[in-house]
Amino acid sequence: MTEPAQLIEAARAAAAHAHAPYSRFAVGAALLMEDGSIVTGANFENASYGLSLCAETVAIASASAAGRLRQIVAVGVIGGAMDASGRPTGTMPVSPCGRCRQVINEAAQMGGRDLPVYCGAAEGDAMRTYRLSELLPDAFGPADLGIG
Repeated sequence: MTEPAQLIEAARAAAAHAHAPYSRFAVGAALLMEDGSIVTGANFENASYGLSLCAETVAIASASAAGRLRQIVAVGVIGGAMDASGRPTGTMPVSPCGRCRQVINEAAQMGGRDLPVYCGAAEGDAMRTYRLSELLPDAFGPADLGIG
């Protein structure tokens, strides 16, 4: 299985654990680490909408909590409207929101990488591949503060 396909499958598995009772839109994210392992996250909504956490943020926070923020080498994300059983559906790729692009940028700059971001569909083979610099050109981050 290719790196993008592996990350998309891991993101799909993570999305099955999304807590999205308000939007009914499940998102899963998967991070490929330097050693080949994968760290995942799913969105976690809150009744106070602004306190909700995106899947990408959950995954990156997990990597950071394990002391592995600088070891991220690729990102995969999927999302889709939830069916009656809570499974994400849809054949269109989704991409990280603006906030998540900024959070991914933090990890990317700390690791000195322009990360590939694989954006997949909840179902099917549709996928788009970007470099983070394409999704967030001229990003502000640790390098702008003299931290790297």
